[in-house]
Amino acid sequence: MKAPTLPLASDLGVISRFLAGFQSMTDIPLRLNLWNGLHHDLGSNPQVTVSLSGPGAFRYFLPPSLDNLADGYVNGHFDVEGNAQDIVRAASRLAQMGVPMQGRFGRIFNAVPHDRHHDALAVAHHYDVSNEFFRCWLDPALVYSCAYFPSGTESLEVAQQAKLDHILNKIQLQPGERLLDIGCGWGALALRAAEKYGAQVVGVTLSKNQSVLACERVAQAGLNGQVEIRLMDYRDMDVRDGLFDKITSVGMFEHVGLNHLSTYFGKIHSLLKDGGLVLNHGITSTDPASGTTPLGAARFIEKYVFPNGELPHLGLALKDMQSAGLEALDVECLRRHYARTLACWTDNFESQSQVIRSLVDETTYRIWRMYLAGCANAFAQNWVSVYQVLACKAGTSPHLNPTPWSRAYMYPSAPP
Repeated sequence: MKAPTLPLASDLGVISRFLAGFQSMTDIPLRLNLWNGLHHDLGSNPQVTVSLSGPGAFRYFLPPSLDNLADGYVNGHFDVEGNAQDIVRAASRLAQMGVPMQGRFGRIFNAVPHDRHHDALAVAHHYDVSNEFFRCWLDPALVYSCAYFPSGTESLEVAQQAKLDHILNKIQLQPGERLLDIGCGWGALALRAAEKYGAQVVGVTLSKNQSVLACERVAQAGLNGQVEIRLMDYRDMDVRDGLFDKITSVGMFEHVGLNHLSTYFGKIHSLLKDGGLVLNHGITSTDPASGTTPLGAARFIEKYVFPNGELPHLGLALKDMQSAGLEALDVECLRRHYARTLACWTDNFESQSQVIRSLVDETTYRIWRMYLAGCANAFAQNWVSVYQVLACKAGTSPHLNPTPWSRAYMYPSAPP
């Protein structure tokens, strides 16, 4: 996206009047340091400082959408000082003032191809930064999805283990059952399913870095006979390899594409035994039209972070799931949990900034710094959400549904 130009960018009077207009509308805790040594405060108590490199940097404020501001920061046209979450909140307030210039909503992702080649490239772009990079800010188990905080006070490490157990309890995983984990990441759920629940697990991922480390972790745990990690596309799973009792998909269906959800759920249906359970855990758009988000935030994500992703509305996901023959049994919103998870990741990222900068280039560092803090703000503001949907391949036979009549079984250790 090409940033707009300002013909009179060198005219400090024009810039000052423009900034004064913003200050008259709101009190934003932001200080702008201009290239000539002057500064302009947009609020009475600045918590964030933006230092412009020159007159040209000001064009990223016209309009001050989140994607324009992020573009300017990522590409080094200005530096930003302050806590990452404070930076994003200040940028969001600034972008809200620019809504009349651009309109409030923009598409999260454009129409993109979702063949095996493009999907593999997109996954590599996001997940193959380096395993060491992700270790800096994830929990020790390397769980890169929304954690579950039963009481809201747990540490990230405890909450991520609680999430894994929450999922495996929902699907009633039993010793000896075959579990397929689609998008298995670094293998945390597969390992938990084998070690604690005694399952036979197949995990699939398109990320080479993830598959290598996941295989190493399986071997270190002595579970080679119980857990198999495959570097492959879930669409290439063959029913002749045997059906699965249970299937999980955590943080993967965002990559499927709006026009391919029916194929995705249909493939799951074909791989699942009659009466089998599947749990789909994924991010959704809160806009009924699917795929929109306010203030231009998503254009930044599309350009720098998820080049091939699309977010469906929950209603669309449920429709395509049901059409594929999977009966939705339970739907749980974890939006608040993801806002908290991302806040934890952002804090970890900030505390490890020097180490991270030694592992990746400055542009990558800036992209992920804004991405994590921006997503924390997006979930907190209900711009996007995340749902766990438990479904059954029940067909027309009620007795095939293996779940109890009450949901109490999902919460064996729920706090009073």
